[in-house]
Amino acid sequence: MASGNVDSENAWQRFHGPNLGYIQELYERYMEDPASVEEPMREWFDEYGAPPGMEGGVQKQEAPPAGIPGDVSFLKKVVAAEKLVNSIRIHGHMAAQLDPLGYHEPDNRRLIPESFGLTEAELESIPGEVIKPHAPGKMRTALDVVRSLRGLYTKTIAFQFSHVHSSEEREWLYKRVESGLLPAIPSKKKAAVLRRLVEVEEFERFLHRTFVGQKRFSVEGLDMLVPLMDEIIHCSVNSGVRSINIGMAHRGRLNVLAHVLGKPYEKIFSEFHHSPNKDLVPSEGSMGINYGWTGDVKYHLGMDREFENENEVHARVALANNPSHLEYVNPVVEGYTRAAQEDRSQVGYPEHDVSRSLAILVHGDAAFPGEGVVAETLNFDRLPGYQTGGSIHIIANNMLGFTTDSRDSRSTRYASDLAKGFEIPVVHVNADDPEACLAAVQLACEYRTRFCKDFLIDLIGYRRYGHNEMDDPVATQPSLYKKIQKHPTVRKSYGETLVKEGTITQDEVKALDQSVQDRLQKAYQTAKENRKNGNGRVDAGELIPDLVPEINTGVDLDLLREINVELLKRPEGFHTYPKLEKVLQRRSDALEGEGAVDWPLAETLAFASILADGRPIRLTGQDTERGTFAHRHLMVHDPETGQKFCPLHRLPQAKASFAIHNSPLTEAAVIGFEYGYNVYSPETLVLWEAQFGDFANAGQVIIDQFLSAGRAKWGQKSSLVMLLPHGYEGQGPEHSSARLERFLQMAAENNWTVANLSSASQYFHLLRRQAAITDKEDARPLVLMTPKSLLRNKRTVSKGEEFQNGCFRFVLEQPGWGQDVDKVERLILASGKVTIDLEEMGENEERSEDVHVLRVEQLYPFPREEVRQVLSRFPNLKELIWVQEEPRNMGAWTYMEPRLRAVAPDGIAVDYIGRPERSSTAEGQPDVHDIEQKRILRAALKIQG
Repeated sequence: MASGNVDSENAWQRFHGPNLGYIQELYERYMEDPASVEEPMREWFDEYGAPPGMEGGVQKQEAPPAGIPGDVSFLKKVVAAEKLVNSIRIHGHMAAQLDPLGYHEPDNRRLIPESFGLTEAELESIPGEVIKPHAPGKMRTALDVVRSLRGLYTKTIAFQFSHVHSSEEREWLYKRVESGLLPAIPSKKKAAVLRRLVEVEEFERFLHRTFVGQKRFSVEGLDMLVPLMDEIIHCSVNSGVRSINIGMAHRGRLNVLAHVLGKPYEKIFSEFHHSPNKDLVPSEGSMGINYGWTGDVKYHLGMDREFENENEVHARVALANNPSHLEYVNPVVEGYTRAAQEDRSQVGYPEHDVSRSLAILVHGDAAFPGEGVVAETLNFDRLPGYQTGGSIHIIANNMLGFTTDSRDSRSTRYASDLAKGFEIPVVHVNADDPEACLAAVQLACEYRTRFCKDFLIDLIGYRRYGHNEMDDPVATQPSLYKKIQKHPTVRKSYGETLVKEGTITQDEVKALDQSVQDRLQKAYQTAKENRKNGNGRVDAGELIPDLVPEINTGVDLDLLREINVELLKRPEGFHTYPKLEKVLQRRSDALEGEGAVDWPLAETLAFASILADGRPIRLTGQDTERGTFAHRHLMVHDPETGQKFCPLHRLPQAKASFAIHNSPLTEAAVIGFEYGYNVYSPETLVLWEAQFGDFANAGQVIIDQFLSAGRAKWGQKSSLVMLLPHGYEGQGPEHSSARLERFLQMAAENNWTVANLSSASQYFHLLRRQAAITDKEDARPLVLMTPKSLLRNKRTVSKGEEFQNGCFRFVLEQPGWGQDVDKVERLILASGKVTIDLEEMGENEERSEDVHVLRVEQLYPFPREEVRQVLSRFPNLKELIWVQEEPRNMGAWTYMEPRLRAVAPDGIAVDYIGRPERSSTAEGQPDVHDIEQKRILRAALKIQG
């Protein structure tokens, strides 16, 4: 039982006087026989225990207030009235006037006295104070209360708060609604909203007339989206937010760009003109393709601007670039926002202040329940490594998917119902009522500021045209579009309202219309002149250098030794799990004499030295603190106290923050978040680690649309590192391949680096190289196939000197092999784990003396000159063999074959040894895997038997 706690005290506040007496009587019956009490009250007593005055089980008599009957039948009516009041709060939205078209019938069955066995006369006999509404002022009777609440909860704005579990938050929300959420709006503000609605409508009408049939995904029917976003920005900046990041799909995007982000009309009009050659302003993705970048369609583009409010307070407002994959921008924007909220200049975890930045996410009503990435992103709300102090969500609800009715696109009453599972307060608002929309924003901003949690506004309107402007919607929704064609725009209806109430005159409305039309026409003429004169040319995206230049990434060995000592220190009184401590202490002499550094220690030393250089790091992924293969242990746990300790947080040499977080069990949203974090904070080395490499499959949209192509489409730089455990060890098709072939297939225009390494020192140098270029012009993502079994393999360890000297090497020759260059006839090229397997078999069995191995550590960009230099050393070479573990139609072969043929000397054969073509990545049985693996290695090394 919860008797005596804060929730219990709050729960009993609504019962007093005769109402409380009746509850005490029920409790006595409950104590004698719980089954004698109806289930709702039984559950109430189970949760909250004894009512006030009966904590010891003995009822304290309380005289009813004067003038209130005390008989049981009257008390039952009081209870029924209380249920009616609660039903209005919980179910009022079902009877609200939310549909601008009146297409859906309201349902008020749960809001009428008759449904609770009451009449209006009986409600009038109950004093209003018994019901205790939140509304200010005295309600004379319960009927007054009911009428007042029905007015609040069933108009053009409606509320769903009952799913919010926190009683403090829930009561605050109800009180805020019932104590006057719709205050009088100043005439100046009303006029400003009308002005914005005129701009929104005239802009869409101008595009419709001028660029007939071209896609624009107009906002018409949800025009209030733009002033609503204006208001969120205004309220947020006034409350201290200095960075606002917006994510949205196509619907209304051009209007938001023009009016919220301030993109000049001239520039938008230019993007509607088709470009016959590279010198003219292009559109529809033709942007500068001869220059090495592709550009993107106009309704995918983002922008940022400096916002200044009336008090000259400045903030940055950014709309993120977004592909057609609708909701996938959500986690990217959350990553932007978290990066904007954190100070990474100090050692330890970054200092996180959620008041610095806000995310606004605009969703489609079909996409919000339909796209799984929405739920993945909502799950970030309370997670330490991902929460941003609450986002404001807006569902741009036109009650229609592409051509799909709501009944075919979701299983819930509202598009917003998914949010209820995350306890997010929901406000539904009729998009044809501007003042109700402003009230929704006020509540959203106040709640976010107070409780630092998500809030959702379901903006319910319609779609005046088809999914795009080339589509005729009447073919699939004929009755709906009959209503839409007759329905006045919100700008027209609100203008008439303001004229009637005397806020503005009809002549002023006409003058406003004309001034906006004149601005649009003038901007169009400017765009035409620029195009005619060739001044509309769009600069191409900056080309990335072919290869990352050689960077000296060595670190003084004495410094690494000092760091290694510090990594093994623990706070006073901290206990480390003995078995783990034994493993970690083996690292103490790894940099001394005959010692050697394994893969996990090489990574830790790389991180530590990068921090010592003053560059912050963020590392996340499923089980990343420990490492999937129990290899990392950057977060040590005290088995006695449960306390956690990260040695990199107390490293004396560190000059920047180190954030490490275990992520939720998802890939798409997490990769998107880390990409967004990295784009917003380019100076930070951001790494995401998959639990197994093939788990990245679930994040393919983010990889394809953002990580691979973001720079080519939008000029958006990223240096995100993806650590993808990869290697064939008999673990079956789901834990073998990180799908190397997919990353190589998308490799072009120097868009990223793809590598598959074979030694600890190579990993150390590559991480340091990536850190060195994160905020440079040649910044690019790093896709790294990381090992599993090789993490502890002695053949991958490196001596201390290898960390002090040199840099990352694109290719490595097999040590000790190929000494007699005249004998070498077969040169094997391979990458990653299979090179270690070749080394091991070649030393354990009698390999042919004419075979040599070249490890290709960096696959893309292909190191052609380094490979050519190796080939030139062998005068009697007859064949180049690419060896891989993956099936022939997977792995690197299809990428490597044309490149090897291009560098092979005349007369040299190029061939493949590996698994045959397959539909599944790997064998499901370990013994079958072993047989196949040995066959590949023996064939490559010419081992008989």
